[in-house]
Amino acid sequence: MIRSVGHISAMSPYALAQLDAPKGMPLISLSQNESLRPPSPLAIDAAAKALEAGNLYPDPDWGDLRAALSRLHGIPADGILCGCGSMELISCITQAFADEHNSVLAPAHAYPFFRTAAQIARARYDDAPEEDKRVSVDALLAAIRDDTRIVFVANPGNPTGTRIPRAELVRLREGLPRDTLLVVDEAYAEFTDHVREPVFDLVERGDTVVLRTFSKAYGLAGMRVGWGLFPLEIARELRKVMNPNNITIAGQAAAKAALLDQGYMRETCRETARLRDGLRQRLLQAGLNVPESFTNFVLIHLESPEAAHHADHALRAEGVFLRPQAGAGLADCLRVTISVADQIEIAASLLERLAKEGLS
Repeated sequence: MIRSVGHISAMSPYALAQLDAPKGMPLISLSQNESLRPPSPLAIDAAAKALEAGNLYPDPDWGDLRAALSRLHGIPADGILCGCGSMELISCITQAFADEHNSVLAPAHAYPFFRTAAQIARARYDDAPEEDKRVSVDALLAAIRDDTRIVFVANPGNPTGTRIPRAELVRLREGLPRDTLLVVDEAYAEFTDHVREPVFDLVERGDTVVLRTFSKAYGLAGMRVGWGLFPLEIARELRKVMNPNNITIAGQAAAKAALLDQGYMRETCRETARLRDGLRQRLLQAGLNVPESFTNFVLIHLESPEAAHHADHALRAEGVFLRPQAGAGLADCLRVTISVADQIEIAASLLERLAKEGLS
């Protein structure tokens, strides 16, 4: 048998959503934080048109997409890098700036792929406690070691759904050593932009990266388009480990067109928030513990890991798949992606029934 190298052999595979519905039963997947609506019609038309050039390699510099992002957000185009989802950028950041001689730090209940990326780079992965499922800047600063090279913070957080204000991110950056890279992952930023200021200006310091994605609010998860704003020196190093033809012609065209339809995206966010907040209120009234969310999902905190497992099993038996969160250090929690109204109604009714039976 041909074996992989030691640090890869020791890794566990990244936990994917399990979507095996009972035989003959329709699947209701509320487990992957996908958009409740398809992409903008402009994006669909642009992607279809782009396929006419499918015999050609895509633009390796994402020129049109970068220009559109620059105009929309008022940021420099030359600092923008685009990836095959933000996951590619996260992985490439750790490969370029961390190795077996240093460490990567993140909050205790952070996006699990941060850990995976650190393991691929052979870096030690450290975590810092959170406060009531919110990022604690004080805990992160206390966890800094001499070899801490990268700090990852998702804001809003996945799977918690909570957020910290801009002032706390600024305080974190100012408290970190200058040779420690801060990566702020804003995959759910569009769902919360109305209550906070963006943090792109932190990139001007030369020691901070801000990531975003088209997978959530723009409904382009299947197109795999992420992006970020990088200091130029960081961007130059990152390009060395990135796939030079990473985003398809159709993906780039769809993403650019989606940016031109901000009204559609905002309506997606409004409908998501309406259903999210309605679901949360129902579950709170049923006696369940559901923190306020600033994303396209809610987190249900059950009384024990056993209760979470029981609820998950009972829901799956009805074809409703939520996402267990043991991988994020929350074995007593289930995450519910906000989908269309009829699917949310089915899930809410089942959860209310379970809560009435004493599962809270």
